[in-house]
Amino acid sequence: MTMTSNGSEESDFIGRQPEMASLTAALDDVLSGRGRLVMLVGEPGIGKTRLAQELASRANAKGARVIRGWCYDQQGAPAFWPWVQAIRSYVQQTEPDVLRLEMGAGAADIAEIVPEVSQKLRGQTPPPPLDPEEARFRLFDSIVNFLKTAARNRPLVLVLDDLHWADRPSLLLLEFLVRQIADSRILIIGCYRDTELTRHHPLPETLANLTREPVFKRQSLRGLSRADFDHFIKVSPGAKLPQELLNSVYERTEGNPFFIAETIRLLSEDGDAAKERHGSAYEYRVPDGVREVIGQRLNRVSEDCNQVLTMASVIGREFDFNLLRKMDQTLSKEQWLSSIDEGVAAHLIEEASKEIGKYRFSHALIQQTLREELTTSRRVRLHARVGESLEELYGVDDGEHASDLAYHFAEAEAAIGPEKVVRYAMLAGERALVTHAHEDASFQYNRGLLALGVPLNASTPAADRISADLLFGLGRAQVGSLPSSRMREAVVTLTRAFEFFASSGDVENAVAVAGYPLPPIPGYITGAGSLIIKALGLIPPDSLQAGRLQSALSQVKGLEEGDFESANHAYNVALEIASNTNDSRLELQTLTFAAEVDGFHLRWPEALEKGLRLKKLSSGIDDRRAELSAHTWCFLPSVLTSDLKAATVHAAAMLAPAEFLRHHIYGSRAFYANALTAWLAGDFDKALEFCDRGLAASRHDPSLLSIKAIIECELGNQDESNAVLDRLIGNAEQSAPVPNRERIFSSVTIPAVSRIVGYSGLDEAGESYRREILLSATATPQAAAFARIGGGLLSIYRNDSDLAAEYYSALAGSPGVELGIVFGYPVGRILGLLAHTSGHIEISHAHFEEGLTFCRTGGFNPALAWTCCEYAESLLDRNQFDGIARASDLLGESMSISLELWMEPLTERVLAIQERTASSKTRALLYPDGLTQREVEVLKLMATGKTDREIAAALVIAVRTVGTHVGNILNKTGAVNRTEAANYANQHGLA
Repeated sequence: MTMTSNGSEESDFIGRQPEMASLTAALDDVLSGRGRLVMLVGEPGIGKTRLAQELASRANAKGARVIRGWCYDQQGAPAFWPWVQAIRSYVQQTEPDVLRLEMGAGAADIAEIVPEVSQKLRGQTPPPPLDPEEARFRLFDSIVNFLKTAARNRPLVLVLDDLHWADRPSLLLLEFLVRQIADSRILIIGCYRDTELTRHHPLPETLANLTREPVFKRQSLRGLSRADFDHFIKVSPGAKLPQELLNSVYERTEGNPFFIAETIRLLSEDGDAAKERHGSAYEYRVPDGVREVIGQRLNRVSEDCNQVLTMASVIGREFDFNLLRKMDQTLSKEQWLSSIDEGVAAHLIEEASKEIGKYRFSHALIQQTLREELTTSRRVRLHARVGESLEELYGVDDGEHASDLAYHFAEAEAAIGPEKVVRYAMLAGERALVTHAHEDASFQYNRGLLALGVPLNASTPAADRISADLLFGLGRAQVGSLPSSRMREAVVTLTRAFEFFASSGDVENAVAVAGYPLPPIPGYITGAGSLIIKALGLIPPDSLQAGRLQSALSQVKGLEEGDFESANHAYNVALEIASNTNDSRLELQTLTFAAEVDGFHLRWPEALEKGLRLKKLSSGIDDRRAELSAHTWCFLPSVLTSDLKAATVHAAAMLAPAEFLRHHIYGSRAFYANALTAWLAGDFDKALEFCDRGLAASRHDPSLLSIKAIIECELGNQDESNAVLDRLIGNAEQSAPVPNRERIFSSVTIPAVSRIVGYSGLDEAGESYRREILLSATATPQAAAFARIGGGLLSIYRNDSDLAAEYYSALAGSPGVELGIVFGYPVGRILGLLAHTSGHIEISHAHFEEGLTFCRTGGFNPALAWTCCEYAESLLDRNQFDGIARASDLLGESMSISLELWMEPLTERVLAIQERTASSKTRALLYPDGLTQREVEVLKLMATGKTDREIAAALVIAVRTVGTHVGNILNKTGAVNRTEAANYANQHGLA
């Protein structure tokens, strides 16, 4: 900052007016309570960090708090490092009482990766152990809640620098946070180099996911304009260079601020000699890259300084003075301090934080230049020395630095061998699992396996205990990080470990590997069933261990393989063992899995019976999974039997155990249940709120994407619906061609949306998924039912009478047809449409009447509005007086509901039908001038002098609906006011 003549501060920031205007607008949004994420992207030295610093300064001036974290090469940095730095700085600046209120119950979770939290807030109780995925979700949720709470007290600006070096867990946490900042006072500024990214880098996937978020904005930075360059030169001290030379500098650097600054610094330090040597732009070679500029700058510092910085470059971008000094005892302490001071003075390094002895290279390219100048032999020896120094400083069992130790010893493996690489990779992997950094854990275990020469993409058993331990660790990491479609890879890894333990007689570890919990994965064959069966052969068949394995086997057989008989056999064996051993927890686990199997096999009475048993048993045992399952399998049968009130109660009861479990699968299930009941009742806003909350935790969940796409379509928000539908189909396309949830929900959602708006452009994809599911040998009956419902809706949309007749025969009387209600199609509605499309008009009317009864009994308002409309269309096709009168009433009821719920596409459909009916000959059989039954009822009340509100009360419809009818009456009768309309009613005998 500099001072102006009137004493105010003036920033030395130059240029970037459009970019800064955009960032300032984002900051203003945040100050008003609308969260934002801005990604600054460009090549090295383009000014991303400087732009972020300038915004941070302005944010601070407006009362916001700024915290910052930066990333390093993930080979040496621990997981979540940028978040650790940012949260650590916040903790250091905040009073304990305030911090305790802001972190709340999540403080213990955050302390797992930021130890300073425990130091500041004494007495934290470690969180209870959970499955890897559950534990990481809990960590993420705790961090997000903390940041959002802190931002309520004071707007928060979070700067994350060098994201091109971010580890995958840090990026997942960023995605998790971004999806929940829309209504917060949080501004996230991310900086990354696009030149560093490859298609295998994790950042592009994160960017692709974040691009869909409305809070996201990408700001690409290019070189400075010529005007900004000229201003930069004008204010730069000592930059008195010939214009021709300056022209060359601008041209060759292409306006890159770092290239410009470093080149001008070099030329200015040369003084008059530079003018003589570089008198012509053609004679002066502007460095092709910043490496050459850095090299010339390094030549101006002492040999001792070069030696110290070279050693520091092997440690990493950031380094600790004590570690650096321990690497070489030949220099005196004074020489060390002088060299560091010289490096700081030359702007090659800078103090990294307020902590004494921490330094970082002022630019990553400086560190890279120094490191790459080393010979391979010298670099290997220095990495070994870094590792040895770390051991001397922190001990050989220090988990906090295990990642650094594994990295440096891996780089030195050619000189020291694999032993230490394996040791620290194992230690780093275990620590990563504890902190839920599953991707980092996978990397570490892979590193250890590679050091031992164990092939990664193989199915061969482990050759020894160390390899088996590494494979077990890798398998656990894969279970926590891989998507459902790739879970078989995790099982293959676990199998390799299992086979060694089993063959060596280590039954305890073999059973632990086989029984390691997997998430429920309907539609995907993971191979877990074979692994469990092998483990069962190692233990007594009536043991408690066998009971747990049989219980898990029942779920695998029933959901993954679609084999109900085998699942039921395993269930009965497990239940018998639970009874014989008097183990209530095993009984709960077994009932939980069995209820899932019953539900997926359309055995609704059995699923409900088990749900009720679970509800009773779980009340006396603290088992939240069982509690959640109990309400799940009471919820769905309630929906299917038109008891929406009971279903809503069970759905609400699912939220508490899901929140306790903090697992994205259970969370999405609870949010979906609540979104579904709200939508079916007609509370679209509440339904969308639950959808968004669920997708924040499980962004790919197909059930939530499905219902959100349909609701947005119902409301006429076609762009939003298409965007969500694209996400759903994109996930399905990337999944394996098996009967998985991604393709199951897509096969129904596509024709459901097409039915509402007329065309989605994705019908072929939906038909393809349907065929795959119906041809699959492992598809559960539930999956097949969804596929048939989707096929039925497609036949209705295409008006294909033969196909509609085929699906009518397949669905009529089957328990699967009842699932149509979760897409807004009660049994009567879908069978009525299929019968009508196939030419069986009278049969369709009987079904439609059943649909009306179902919807009115349960209060399924949107489905009722659609059923009324479609029934009316079918009646009008007969062109009979009694049918036309009935159709008119149904259209009036449909219009009343659609207007009340703002169902724009349905409203337009009903109006179009009424207009067609009014212009047809059939209208002459009813009332004059095309008046409908409902409009005549309104006209009669108008003639008595009643107001719109009084009419609404008399007919039990909305005031807004009355206004619509009044407008239609005036248009059709030619009356200019209510008095003339009353006269019209008297003249035509309608009063």
